[in-house]
Amino acid sequence: MPQIQANGIQIEFDTFGHETNSPLILVMGLGAQMTAWDEDFCELLSSKGHYVIRYDNRDVGLSSRFDEAGLPDMEQLVMERMAGKIPSIPYTLDDMAADGIGLMDALGITQAHVCGASLGGMVVQAMAINHPERILSVTSIMSTTGNPDLPPATPEAMEALTAPRVNNREAAAQRSLETSKVTGSPGFPRDEARIVRKALESFDRAFYPDGVARQMAAAMLHGDRRPGLNELNLPALVIHGREDPLIPLTGGLDTHENIPNASLMVVEGMGHDLPLGAWHQIADGIAVLTGRQSG
Repeated sequence: MPQIQANGIQIEFDTFGHETNSPLILVMGLGAQMTAWDEDFCELLSSKGHYVIRYDNRDVGLSSRFDEAGLPDMEQLVMERMAGKIPSIPYTLDDMAADGIGLMDALGITQAHVCGASLGGMVVQAMAINHPERILSVTSIMSTTGNPDLPPATPEAMEALTAPRVNNREAAAQRSLETSKVTGSPGFPRDEARIVRKALESFDRAFYPDGVARQMAAAMLHGDRRPGLNELNLPALVIHGREDPLIPLTGGLDTHENIPNASLMVVEGMGHDLPLGAWHQIADGIAVLTGRQSG
């Protein structure tokens, strides 16, 4: 997979489809490598006329890491925020959004459709807010607005998210399996063998848990995006699973309500993942949004 200098860092990326097609940039969530966008799903999107680009966010996978920044004290950050202070963090969600724009610059892409999942949805929202002239459309999947009044994750999902990081392949696979039981999609078949295989591949490619805390701090301190979302004048699609325990459906509904003229797709039985059985529904929705209904 190629690597390129963009926004002052190294970004690992790859592409699917012909570069003359309309660019569609995929941004993955908290601590997740770009390979969490399954190759077959990327091929499905490219078959509909997209030039699909997926990349590793900063501090995950094979993109630049920020070891020198150390690990943020999340409890201290919350206390400072509650006291009305502006905490110091290694980077912000706006920096992560600028990485995507920088990748576009490095690849010579003037405008692109952007699609993000979970924290990646927050990143593409920030890309659209901060750089609307560069964005053709925005798809926000299983994400939220930063509205502090929305319901939180279920205790079980939060425990799964914040469980101590593991440091060997077998434990990583087991943790992924256990997490999927909590946050996965109850309305779709659960392929345990595939979950284990993907977890092992991810571990072998780039095991790096330290970046998760820094990404989490960036998301937590970004604040309420609703004022910026309300100013958008872009085609937008909000996709959310009805059974999402980590970012409840209310997060998707709030996103939909705050982007003018956005479309909403609620996927029945979907939790906080991208189940194979929902791929065609999701890909078709994106294709309608981007005007790429056919291959």
